[in-house]
Amino acid sequence: MDTITSFKPIAERSARILILGSMPGVASLDAEQYYAHPRNAFWPIMAQLFSFDLDLPYGDRAVKLKSSQVAVWDVLHSCVRPGSLDSDIETGTRVPNDFIRFFEQHPNIERVGFNGGEAEKSFNRYVLPTIEPEGMSFVRLPSTSPAHTMSLEKKIAAWKELLIT
Repeated sequence: MDTITSFKPIAERSARILILGSMPGVASLDAEQYYAHPRNAFWPIMAQLFSFDLDLPYGDRAVKLKSSQVAVWDVLHSCVRPGSLDSDIETGTRVPNDFIRFFEQHPNIERVGFNGGEAEKSFNRYVLPTIEPEGMSFVRLPSTSPAHTMSLEKKIAAWKELLIT
């Protein structure tokens, strides 16, 4: 089985919020876009929270997030995983992204939101021991994955409450 690799972050130096996934799924890897699966709730949530048109092209949606001081990345740089489920990541294959460098380049990050349990678990295990998170708060958000069966309305409300306020 081949190793899969995540994308570069969507981020400006001025970012104040960092949203972390675990590793892009198959649809995202194929499209080379974060959260490309048509049933993933990430972009509908972002469009609601940051007041932009969901139908914008991917690049324009990324620009809207950056102008809202939101960064998007994945905890893992690489891993071995058949399919898209985090539960299928092979043990011992998780390699984290370089968060020491990321936080040096993005010194205004105040809040880190984990898009689901695997992102939080991998961050806590592989990243948190290597950084000094002064001034940052961390929050686990309901997963935007279609496998997480919460209504879109409830996800939007939870993300707004946990991430924005």
